[in-house]
Amino acid sequence: MSTFDEREKSFEKKFAHDNELQFKVSARRNKYLGQWASQILGYDQEKEKEYIQSVIKADFEEAGDEDVFRKLKADLKDHNIADEEIRKKMDELNEKAKMDFK
Repeated sequence: MSTFDEREKSFEKKFAHDNELQFKVSARRNKYLGQWASQILGYDQEKEKEYIQSVIKADFEEAGDEDVFRKLKADLKDHNIADEEIRKKMDELNEKAKMDFK
């Protein structure tokens, strides 16, 4: 195997690893978001588990975070939670999720 081929394989492995890590971080962030929103919504433990799964599944609707944001916004509309607060919480919990994987 040439040096070029080895280097290419190395980049491919790093790319795959980075993508897998980002997927895990996003899923963990969505779990935390589900817990946060469940508390606001006053859900019991069983309903919270279901809601967390619905937030995680919402992230598969489209690329990026807007699908999760729209779900949270719709679910929290009767609780006077501003868009900025939701986005701030998304950023905060994303950082927390990243720390979980360091």
